[in-house]
Amino acid sequence: MLSAFVNAFRTPDLRRKLLFVVGIIVIFRAGSQIPAPGVNVANVERCLQAAQEGSNAGLYSLVNLFSGGALLQLTIFALGIMPYITASIILQLLVVVIPRLEALKKEGQSGQTKITQYTRYLTLGLALLQATGIVALARSGQLLQGCDQDLLHSNGTQTFLVMVVTMTAGTAVIMWLGELITERGVGNGMSILIFTQVVATFPALLWQLKIAKGWWTFGGVIVVGLVIMAAVIFIEQAQRRIPVQYARRMVGRKMFGGSSTYIPLKVNQAGIIPVIVASSLLYLPALVVQFNQNNPDPSPIIRFVNNYLVDQGNPLHMAAYFLLIIFFTYFYVSITFNPEEVADNMKKYGGFIPGIRAGKPTQDYLSYVLSRITLPGSLYLGLIALVPLLALVLIDANQNFPFGGTSILIMVGVALDTVKQIESQLQQRNYEGFLR
Repeated sequence: MLSAFVNAFRTPDLRRKLLFVVGIIVIFRAGSQIPAPGVNVANVERCLQAAQEGSNAGLYSLVNLFSGGALLQLTIFALGIMPYITASIILQLLVVVIPRLEALKKEGQSGQTKITQYTRYLTLGLALLQATGIVALARSGQLLQGCDQDLLHSNGTQTFLVMVVTMTAGTAVIMWLGELITERGVGNGMSILIFTQVVATFPALLWQLKIAKGWWTFGGVIVVGLVIMAAVIFIEQAQRRIPVQYARRMVGRKMFGGSSTYIPLKVNQAGIIPVIVASSLLYLPALVVQFNQNNPDPSPIIRFVNNYLVDQGNPLHMAAYFLLIIFFTYFYVSITFNPEEVADNMKKYGGFIPGIRAGKPTQDYLSYVLSRITLPGSLYLGLIALVPLLALVLIDANQNFPFGGTSILIMVGVALDTVKQIESQLQQRNYEGFLR
């Protein structure tokens, strides 16, 4: 492994790319530590420490995870990459619904460029809305519950507008940095920035767990974490390869086809999207309860939501979370992989699955295999996402448990993808790569 890193840095072109990525990461992390104008840093630190010791920060844990802890610190990069992720998910769903977007997707690179531009515009709109909401909560003192200190130096309109514009501009800068990594570095820029923010909080979470629970619990969590990481790597690499053969055909004076390939269907075809969507939906009841917390006589529905859905350690909350992940896994796979389109393309170019007739039988076969392989993938995502909630029940370490949920999926998935891309560039230069 170390020799492969040495070989990578010995290659001038690859070394420049890796150093460029490191430089962008340094800039990104620096922006995540610079407070926005008008923020009372001392009061924010005190309130944040009090919130982490309690359970009030859990409401924003997902957004705070993708911002590397910058959200609750109200920095210029407080929103992190979350607006871009949300915009990308929305555009992917709209491509299936809106014929115009579906036509753009089929146009190839030019159409994809337009969809990317729409994603940028939607990202800025979502960033503006999220920044307005976050600053309004900080202004009213509801961002960190139980905090009786002013998070801002001034509650005036000018400070409010400056902070909103600063955070929105910070999201635009993050998008630009991610695209720079994609163009001039190694790997997918947005994925690497997400990976950076998740990893940035990892050592602190482990050390907080050691301080709170002691060395024995800390050692046990490390062992369990390594087992979980090995299982995630195994599942993320698992795929079902459907063999495809292409018949020979004459085009002009040249003979084409006659080759064999396969369609790789991953066990985790949906990635982390179902976990993110399910987490976001379960935060809605918590927001409703938060806005009704001053009501001395809440309705039965509010009491039910507060007792069963907001409490992450409640079995009903876990069951709802698990079922939502399974549902959105099937839903996302169904809109991202179209068996009818794949079967038509295979028939168009003379491809067929051995033993399966082209056309409708191929489509039915692909749908059957996809539904069968999606089941273990959805169960895997649900179990991994429940690990932090089970840690809350077993060792009372929900906020301090880094192995599980979206964090471990992001770290392993992005790391594997980046290593594969470095491996491919090393193989082009006849170097021994990372993966053997």
